Amino acid sequence: MLDVTYVVERDANQGLYVASVPGWPDARALGSSIEELRRNFEVTVRTLLEDGPQVLDTEFVGVQTLRID
Repeated sequence: MLDVTYVVERDANQGLYVASVPGWPDARALGSSIEELRRNFEVTVRTLLEDGPQVLDTEFVGVQTLRID
């Protein structure tokens, strides 16, 4: 079993959801709903893992909010 933490964003121009993994440039997928995105992203990750273990360039730490007054 492998847990993959990924970021979900919504493209404002196309209205599509985008999944990505910081530090793993090839791990990206699109979907018109969150469920479709999850399915598409799972296919992407499974395909990438067929090439063997992946080494991430960076480690996701978290997000923070900066308030500018």
